[in-house]
Amino acid sequence: MSSGMSAENKAKWMCAGGCEGDIVISTRVRLARNLSDVPFPGTMSDDQAEQVLQRVRKVLEPGGENQETFWRVQKTSDLSNLERLFLVEQHLISPVLANSRSAAVALSSDASVSIMINEEDHLRVQAILPGLELDKAFELANDCDDVLESALPVAFHEEYGYLTACPTNAGTGMRASVMIHLPALVSSGHIGRVLTAIGQFGLMARGLYGEGTQATGNVFQISNQVTSGLNEQEILKNLSSVISQIVSQERALLRRMLAREKTKLEDKVYRALGTLQNARILTGQEAMSLLSDLRLGVAAGLLGDSGSCPLNELLVSLQPGSLQHSAGRPLSAGERDIARADIARNIVVDRIREGDNQ
Repeated sequence: MSSGMSAENKAKWMCAGGCEGDIVISTRVRLARNLSDVPFPGTMSDDQAEQVLQRVRKVLEPGGENQETFWRVQKTSDLSNLERLFLVEQHLISPVLANSRSAAVALSSDASVSIMINEEDHLRVQAILPGLELDKAFELANDCDDVLESALPVAFHEEYGYLTACPTNAGTGMRASVMIHLPALVSSGHIGRVLTAIGQFGLMARGLYGEGTQATGNVFQISNQVTSGLNEQEILKNLSSVISQIVSQERALLRRMLAREKTKLEDKVYRALGTLQNARILTGQEAMSLLSDLRLGVAAGLLGDSGSCPLNELLVSLQPGSLQHSAGRPLSAGERDIARADIARNIVVDRIREGDNQ
């Protein structure tokens, strides 16, 4: 990949399980910021957008303010459609940024931190880590934000806090979200009650790729709705407390399933494992369902100490953009289904071999 953002450089959250990693897939903290001396992205000119990019690049480039971290800065206009989709599927950029020709992305060396430049706001600094790691993700994002704010004039109001393009992001400018897998709550019919209840705590649930997407494979993103009136630590504590309760409910239901219908649960998990090991054609919908069943087996302790790392990797690797990126060319729907099965077999079988050799 000409930009240096290659498939080999996987986002950090894809490569490790993390705290509660059998149920919590990843944690993301995003900080929205704007420069005080440039119109917001919705009204700025292309020249002004370029100036914002160059000012940020100057801070991040070697010898700049942030010398400890290596950054790759790339304009979206220099990326192919497949490269942009690949980054979206890794949750490193948003669909909005991917479709903007005057935007850019800066990625840290391990892709645990990304800076979206000229999206809805001038800067959206986000840290994404595996498992439930809200405090660590905030620390990473906040450290990067400190570097940027030390060199750039940021729009801040004493009463309203950080000023953002959308008023719902003003105040702290922070959105913290947790990607979580909840098959037991879904199959038991309790998920509706849980998702309704979290609204009372100022939280909301979205699908795999955030706003405007539906939950697939029993995966949800739960994030804060309120960005003002509370400080960052209060928001993080509230979200962490709710997520911990949801994880406890999911585990309790898993224990009940194991006690009451273990054979049925085992059959579901091992059928999924067998299909992923042997299938020659896999649709996207079928793959998401099988991955959900496999992750269910990990959480229920049916697959030994295999961890969830390959499942995080598969969650991205089997998506359309990633399949085509790996192939180096556009693929038809049928070709993607064949490639998806090939990748699933290789990753799952290799991990089983690793487990047998330990």
